[in-house]
Amino acid sequence: MALTLPDLPYAKNALEPHISAKTLEFHHGKHHKAYVDNANKLLEGTGLEKEDTEKIIKEVAGDASRIGIFNNVAQAWNHSFFWTCLKPGGGGRPTGQVAKKIEVDLGSYEKFAESLKNAGITQFGSGWAWLVLKEGKLEVMKTANADTPIAHGIKPLLTIDVWEHAYYLDYQNRRPDFLQAVIDNLIDWDFVNSRLA
Repeated sequence: MALTLPDLPYAKNALEPHISAKTLEFHHGKHHKAYVDNANKLLEGTGLEKEDTEKIIKEVAGDASRIGIFNNVAQAWNHSFFWTCLKPGGGGRPTGQVAKKIEVDLGSYEKFAESLKNAGITQFGSGWAWLVLKEGKLEVMKTANADTPIAHGIKPLLTIDVWEHAYYLDYQNRRPDFLQAVIDNLIDWDFVNSRLA
């Protein structure tokens, strides 16, 4: 079951003006594709090539001799997940179960939004800002490079990619503006609610 590059769940220009078609062309068509291609090459002959992505990540996490596999498979998974966290006309206040859980576990939507943005801003170098379900409670966390909550037995509900290739063509060095744009305009709360269910 080789890894495949999923199609984007929307047209390349669907997230404009917040994320440009040009960014998605490079981000999905070049960066994400490279992780998928590299992962498939590295998995050949390992006995893991038939496993699903999450199982591979859990299997190789923390094994220094298989760091290349981890980095490429986890990045492929993180990116596939990221695309599904976004939608045109999304963002803003959630509804449904996640809205209630944010109030209970994180205090308020405003506190959550600030915390998620801050996780992305303070992630030094490349990485990811996440909303996760950990031991039944919502939590905001960040991971560096290819690291992912699933490597730590934590369920991801939402992520924002803060690698430079996610925003540099549109925002240059203004990572906070990119994070704010995603939080205000692009989060797919229906998807987040489906992960929580």
